[in-house]
Amino acid sequence: PWRCLRREPLCFFFFDREIKGGRENQVWYLKISKLALAFAIIHSKPPGKSCKEYTEHLAKTLSEQDFGWKSKAEALEAEVLRLRQELLLNKICPRFCLQNGKPDASAETLLDQERINPPSYSSQLEDSGCDVSNDCAFDSLGTASDFPQSEHNVNASNRWLERVPPLDLCCTSKEESLAAPVQFLRHLLEIRKLSEAGILQADFTELENNSFTICNSVSRLLDGLTVFYNSPKIPVSNLLSEAVCVLISLITDSKLSNHVLKKCFKKLEEFKKNLIKIILRSSGVNRFQALHAVSHTLGLLARNNVLRNSLISLLLPEVRQFAEQLLEAHQVQAMYDITQYENIFTLCTILEQLLQNDTEDRKVSSSDYDGEEKTKFLKNLDQIILHLSDEFPLFSLYLWRVSVLLNSAQIQMD
Repeated sequence: PWRCLRREPLCFFFFDREIKGGRENQVWYLKISKLALAFAIIHSKPPGKSCKEYTEHLAKTLSEQDFGWKSKAEALEAEVLRLRQELLLNKICPRFCLQNGKPDASAETLLDQERINPPSYSSQLEDSGCDVSNDCAFDSLGTASDFPQSEHNVNASNRWLERVPPLDLCCTSKEESLAAPVQFLRHLLEIRKLSEAGILQADFTELENNSFTICNSVSRLLDGLTVFYNSPKIPVSNLLSEAVCVLISLITDSKLSNHVLKKCFKKLEEFKKNLIKIILRSSGVNRFQALHAVSHTLGLLARNNVLRNSLISLLLPEVRQFAEQLLEAHQVQAMYDITQYENIFTLCTILEQLLQNDTEDRKVSSSDYDGEEKTKFLKNLDQIILHLSDEFPLFSLYLWRVSVLLNSAQIQMD
């Protein structure tokens, strides 16, 4: 043992020298490679062009090739995902299998094709964007899990499904990239609805064996919605409305929501954080309709009890942090961000609604958010409200109402 201890420093010494020697060799090879590339460019430079111009031309050509390969790779990834989605649907319910994107020509209609009726956007187009009293496009979504059923259920076991052909994956806009995940998840919800009614037999244990497909699909759906909310377009397109409907139906379904939360909870948390950031950082003049759409989506996500508690835990520190920053600016008579001050009321409204619903129905225990975040929020909050009440009475009122709801929830628990 003593000999081993004596040899150890020597072994580390030689190992360290090998590492340093390897790094020096890498640096030397890199310099030689750069020098060889420079000689090759000078040697192959066409007449009439300087070395700088020729180098920029080569760099541009190479970047275009890289972009082309990247586009091809993305298209192949989308195709692989589409095939995985079809395979998963076929494993869950073989009768739901699509062949070349078309149902059997001899099949009869078992379920009316699910469609979402887009709301009227005339009032939104005429509005300046500052009035949020009008019904937002997302307000009429409801829970999209209520798919219409056929009236003829007597011989339903001998019938098939009428389905929509796959949407084109080669999308020309970021918005259209939602098409593939929306279609797959909508089909999954259709199977779930029909299996619950006893019309089809489905094996949803396949979701556990193939979690990659549903995780990837949900991730793409959330990424697409995030892109839209970062640069919203009013009126909202039918596809985006349907994407929100499908997402809410997925997280509120009694069976599918467990799989989604188990595999995609981190992605959903990231999505909620992104929506909160979008609300706080929004600075457009006519931003209030877009903020209303974002806040309504957060409210819809809160229909899932687990997501509601985590959303409350995310909102509490954001509101508290802004209150502290506003108090600090007020005490030193410094300037504060008026845009963020206006936006914070959106978060306060969401938080108050979530706490109000939780206090009224008591379907969920508030213990999940009663811990550290609640303690931090309520700490010395009365003093903050007292100092801000004269200069910022509306914001102080919101803080007081939230604190009352938190305390009342604790009293009911006790």
